[in-house]
Amino acid sequence: MSDPVPTGSGFSAAAPLDVLTFGRAGVDVYPLQIGVGLEDVETFGKYLGGTTANVAVAAARLGERAGIITGVGNDPFGRFVRKALRELGVDDSHVVTNDEYATPVTFCEIFPPDDFPLWFYRKPTAPDLQVKPSDIDFDAVRGTRLMWLSVTGFSEEPSRESHFAVLEARARKQFTVLDLDYRPMFWETPAAATEQIQKALPHVTVAVGNREECEVAIGETEPERAADALLDAGVELAIVKQGPKGVLAKTRTSRLESPPIPIRPLNGLGAGDSFGGSLCHGLLRGWPLDKVLQYANAAGAIVASRLECSTAMPTEAEIETLIAGGDPNERLADSLAVHFEKAGN
Repeated sequence: MSDPVPTGSGFSAAAPLDVLTFGRAGVDVYPLQIGVGLEDVETFGKYLGGTTANVAVAAARLGERAGIITGVGNDPFGRFVRKALRELGVDDSHVVTNDEYATPVTFCEIFPPDDFPLWFYRKPTAPDLQVKPSDIDFDAVRGTRLMWLSVTGFSEEPSRESHFAVLEARARKQFTVLDLDYRPMFWETPAAATEQIQKALPHVTVAVGNREECEVAIGETEPERAADALLDAGVELAIVKQGPKGVLAKTRTSRLESPPIPIRPLNGLGAGDSFGGSLCHGLLRGWPLDKVLQYANAAGAIVASRLECSTAMPTEAEIETLIAGGDPNERLADSLAVHFEKAGN
């Protein structure tokens, strides 16, 4: 819905990236009919998807030089993913093309305000989980200002080995971020995820997750205890999303809560990725933590008020509009109104 950021002449291999993500990328196929099951949907929209792809796009939309390490199939959807990344301002030079497995596709249903079931088509595996250490440019990993990894990448080999190799290469460099993005369909048991997350936490400086994800990661759902447990595990900044209560952030010397920013929700999928991209932006700009969280909350709220994920990522001007009490969707009002009308809201 928002205009893509022009990519200009592309990226210079000599210049380090501001943000490099590692993890899922694929195709989101979202219904254009709202409030009905997939069996009754008649038309769909096709979008770039995958949490780490979305975070990279969100950061690029805010002016950061962003790239992604991931895998796609040698198929039309894989070509679409690479093209969409480039069009949205993300360096695709670290994307690996896999000749064996298909580019994953994800379907969702949209029942506003808070029910968005997902179906992942990633069996028996997906190219992003087949990225090997030999596929990775570790100079880029060491050189990027912020490295963003997702828990899903630790769910199977060879991706698990590759993620730990990235953490080793980073050597706890500032802004090595772990998204606690726990998806049960990618793991045999929650305990299997807990084991890998607890191995990873001592190697990262920032951890981000909601209360349920914190329970899997460190056995705590109460936000204060969860944040403290993440700090005890070795991170320097723990961010716990509390849903309607906003976000709690703690370091070893400070504590801050940031309230949510109300907006009319349409599709909550991708809101956390928008939060993540804005978090990257604020950390890299050296903003005070309260401003970092306020902007990230606003960025997440804006995507929740739009249909798709990647192409819905907001600009800084749109974030500032919402914070100031304005409507970041003003120019989208007519198209969004159609969806809300169909949703019966």
